[in-house]
Amino acid sequence: MIAPEGWPFVVVFALLAIATGVVLRPWLSIFPVLLLCFMLFFFRDPERMVPQDAGVFVSPADGEVVLVKEVYEDRYLKADTVMISVFMSPFNVHVNRAPMDGVVLDVVHVPGKFMAAFKEEASLANEHINMVMEGDLGRILVRQVAGFLARRAVCRVKPGDQLKRGERYGVIKFGSRLDIYLPKGTSISVAVNDRVTAGETILGAVNLRNKG
Repeated sequence: MIAPEGWPFVVVFALLAIATGVVLRPWLSIFPVLLLCFMLFFFRDPERMVPQDAGVFVSPADGEVVLVKEVYEDRYLKADTVMISVFMSPFNVHVNRAPMDGVVLDVVHVPGKFMAAFKEEASLANEHINMVMEGDLGRILVRQVAGFLARRAVCRVKPGDQLKRGERYGVIKFGSRLDIYLPKGTSISVAVNDRVTAGETILGAVNLRNKG
């Protein structure tokens, strides 16, 4: 399965490969064919086995955990949170998935720079899209951050939309980062340098009995 955002790239390089082989020399088509193969690989969108455990948050992105820390999120949640950052290399699946069941409260696009996404300051300095969700597990913030190569993030949802845990909601192109802010008190299941899989890896859990 290919993410919808990838089809324009696939079509362009497929046509370029055909045109190169017909108009120029067949062996020259190897270059656009290689790029076509990379686009098919980069925009792949495999199915995932979403955990059905109660009270858990799943990773919204594939990649490597580069940051886990408690912070006060003062822009959207205005609350103490646990921030987890996942860095996506160009070899990771770049389709993003909802961490929990809930309703989208807000989606905000913020223009910015395109520094290396693994740097901590890139979270707010780089171009990014903030999505605020609320559900039975609380209110969270998920931030898609563009990187040095990733010049565009795509958020497919809008305020009022309902999302299910593990449901696809967006994509970031060509290397990037994703930050998630979970409620304070969440029991975190991952650490820095861990590899996570969108829609499958459990980032943490909350005690629903205590919330009730």
